[in-house]
Amino acid sequence: MKTFLYTFLVLLVILWAIGFFVYALSALIHILLIVAVILFLVISKTNSKD
Repeated sequence: MKTFLYTFLVLLVILWAIGFFVYALSALIHILLIVAVILFLVISKTNSKD
């Protein structure tokens, strides 16, 4: 499950980076970044419990 979350996190960050540079004015791209940050925090929190 953690591997899937890491893969999803990397995918979101890559999509955000592409979208940020191509469509700098779109708010949807920044939502991807927020989701990626939240996912990173969830992964960090679950790793600290292991």
